[in-house]
Amino acid sequence: MSDRAVVVGGGLAGTAAALALADAGLTVTLVEGRPRLGGLAFSFKRGDLTVDNGQHVFLRCCTAYQWFLDRISARDLVTIQDRLDVPVLDAGPAAPGAGDPGARRKPATLAAGPDRSGREAADTGRRRTAMPNQPGAAGVGDDGASGVPSERRGIAVSGDGLLPDAGLDGSGDEGAAAGAGGEPNLRDRPDGIRPAPAGRFRRLLGGGRRGGQGLGVLLGGTGGAVLEEASSQAAGRLRLGRLRRAALPVPLHLASSLASYPHLSLLERASVGRAALALRGLDPMDPALDDVDFASWLRERGQSARTIEALWDLVGIATLNATAEHASLGLAAMVFKTGLLSDPGAADIGWASVPLGELHDTRARAALDKAAVRTILRGRATAVTRTAPPTGAPGHDPVPERGLRPETAAGSAAVPSAGARWQVAVETGPGRTELLDADVVVIAVPQREAHELLPGGALEDPGALLKIGTAPILNVHVVYDRKVLRQPFFAAIGSPVQWVFDRTEHSGMKDSPGAENSQYIALSQSAAEDDIDLPVAELREKYLPELERLLPAARGATVKDFFVTRERTATFAPAPGVGRLRPGARTRAPGIYLAGAWTATGWPATMESAVRSGMHAAVAALTTLGRPHDLDFEGVGRESV
Repeated sequence: MSDRAVVVGGGLAGTAAALALADAGLTVTLVEGRPRLGGLAFSFKRGDLTVDNGQHVFLRCCTAYQWFLDRISARDLVTIQDRLDVPVLDAGPAAPGAGDPGARRKPATLAAGPDRSGREAADTGRRRTAMPNQPGAAGVGDDGASGVPSERRGIAVSGDGLLPDAGLDGSGDEGAAAGAGGEPNLRDRPDGIRPAPAGRFRRLLGGGRRGGQGLGVLLGGTGGAVLEEASSQAAGRLRLGRLRRAALPVPLHLASSLASYPHLSLLERASVGRAALALRGLDPMDPALDDVDFASWLRERGQSARTIEALWDLVGIATLNATAEHASLGLAAMVFKTGLLSDPGAADIGWASVPLGELHDTRARAALDKAAVRTILRGRATAVTRTAPPTGAPGHDPVPERGLRPETAAGSAAVPSAGARWQVAVETGPGRTELLDADVVVIAVPQREAHELLPGGALEDPGALLKIGTAPILNVHVVYDRKVLRQPFFAAIGSPVQWVFDRTEHSGMKDSPGAENSQYIALSQSAAEDDIDLPVAELREKYLPELERLLPAARGATVKDFFVTRERTATFAPAPGVGRLRPGARTRAPGIYLAGAWTATGWPATMESAVRSGMHAAVAALTTLGRPHDLDFEGVGRESV
């Protein structure tokens, strides 16, 4: 009779663990409380739209998530950029020397000078910037859209085609000539936006051995266009930059891009190189880094507030769901070293080209069925109890599973005894409870739910799970009656808006009656503590005018629909000190394992971390059972990257 495993939780962590255990020959039952799989990365219906509850992306360095895509036969449903290429629009005042080494910062003004009252155009203020790749569930906002839960990620783009010749907003000339230095112009002909010369700074700073380099390894833009509006309304200057890599080895792959990044001054760009040189020498697994906040470390290395906002937070909030001020240096070092200091293509961005539900639910469920995994949906695990005492004396496993650092597993790893058995109580309906016997139990639910399910003594300090904080994610969804954005996505700084994605094609809108010319865009707002509880009416008042400022073509458009998806506990908070609170996959209870993006994977709360945690748990269980396996989550999927 084969060993039996019960996996509690049908998100990415639980599904990955169930597939890995089934592939090794175990009889597996997967229990999920929702009516679908996917956890915090899923889709729902809103009228004719199929809506991802949030915009998810992954990077080429996310090898475990790509293994998962291959395992569920979903590789054809995603696209990865040939090379990193991100338009970054600065809606605030230009940085000193930005774009041209000799230029000075000018206040935001109208092209025709002050308005009729003599007042200069006002800057709308800076705000935190993020790229969305943390999983974040969200309940549909209080705009009357049922109470269906929701969340983030998905769209396709290929290669270098992110910034065609005309503008971001579709109001420019499709055949417009490229600006100075070969850079496409962000244009709006009706408002008289005119380009300014691109930067000429081309020094390559940094260098050193492969895998830990200086300035060139950081994100940058190749030139950019200054935009000024000839309008009677006060509006800030818009500047466009690009974060993209060249076909060169580390660190040269990003050197020229940063050297001409228009959102930083020459001195600020040079200071980034010094910080990068220091960053490459850090060991993200050093426990001492866990107690330091990233912002303090950056300031000590000469990084200005502007540099942190326009560069470090542009990447950091996206992957950490926190500003540098509130992020652990250990996690930040892991993000930047893995994504930007390891391999030239590590930071290339990938998206789902279909609704997330087709990947994480439909394809995943088909893969589970094919692997003979029994899947129980709408089943709530209420208790995990021991049915047979251990037949041997438990002891600590001196060899943690491959890929785990010793400090992750030490003090919490126990060798399950041959006679240990567990029973999982599952509520499958009113008054109905099913008892599932298991040799292995993987608990792959959020930390507070895991705390309730763990048997006594499973962790040395179970209260630590309750000390792991959470961070919110907000998504704002807008449907216009016309096309206002011609790019797949762009990021903004100097604006409350963070990232904007075109969701039209992937939502099924094009097939909706009367929607031929409509466009559906989604704003992804990470670290959204200030906005997460605002009513929809206030969010509408805040974000629609800002979209009109960033996308002039939206100014005359009709808003056909506006709704929000939000999750107040989307990810664990990556605050200093969180590392010591995150448990490893093994517990002190023989046969009980933990999985979830919040466990000690070494990664922040991303889809990659979720899949890795499931693989951690599966490898730990299979190693203890003496089952052979070919899982190596440090490199799995790399051959297909």
